[in-house]
Amino acid sequence: MSETTSRFLPGTFAPDPRPASRATMLTAQTALELKLLLRNGEQLLLTMFIPITLLIGLTLLPFGDLGEHRVDRIVPMVMMTAVMSTAFTGQAIAVGFDRRYGALKRLGATPLPRWGVIAGKCAAVLIVVVLQAILLGAIGVALGWRPGIGGLALGALVIALGTATFAAMGLLLGGTLKAEVVLALANILWFIMLGIASLVLVDSLPTALTVIARLIPSGALAYALDAALTGSIDWFGVAVLAAWGLVCGWLATRLFRFH
Repeated sequence: MSETTSRFLPGTFAPDPRPASRATMLTAQTALELKLLLRNGEQLLLTMFIPITLLIGLTLLPFGDLGEHRVDRIVPMVMMTAVMSTAFTGQAIAVGFDRRYGALKRLGATPLPRWGVIAGKCAAVLIVVVLQAILLGAIGVALGWRPGIGGLALGALVIALGTATFAAMGLLLGGTLKAEVVLALANILWFIMLGIASLVLVDSLPTALTVIARLIPSGALAYALDAALTGSIDWFGVAVLAAWGLVCGWLATRLFRFH
């Protein structure tokens, strides 16, 4: 019998059952979450259309006395709204219904650890927020917004911190309560926090009311972002955001459920 020769090197098709590295798993999970975010029409309404409409409408329509350069006051608040919509409201609702339909339960049966699910969702949200900031910034520039380079750098850092904070809040809400409760509560909290953040547009507020508003994550982000885009740092707002993020992130990793 003639000896058969193989065209492939020995070991080419040898089994290699090693688990993927943590970086590979995180990259794959982030890519999956990003696709789901960008394909969801309701998410796009929250993340893109509402902030863009607010930015253009509040800048062009004569609502309130915001001074000659209205867009300078409106851009920080609208960017805060975009971050809150994407990282908190949209994220909480998506996670809540993923749990209800069993999608997260199936993820829980894979080698992907709990922190990998949370980190992948946070990374996807951060990418979407970056796209939002670029788009809203470009529209703001078209409407007359002229930020400095230092202000943009500080603003990017504050947006990153705010995104992490709201993502932790969204994961905590969506990962612990029933989907129907999450849907109602996330939308109610969105309206409440948006109203609180809008106080950044009011110049003459009582001191006590200002402090209360700045203790709420949306108010802290709005005030911190308003200061950052002018080249200064609101350390109080940064501390409040960091505190909310750390507490909610710790609770999310402890209480997050896949079903």
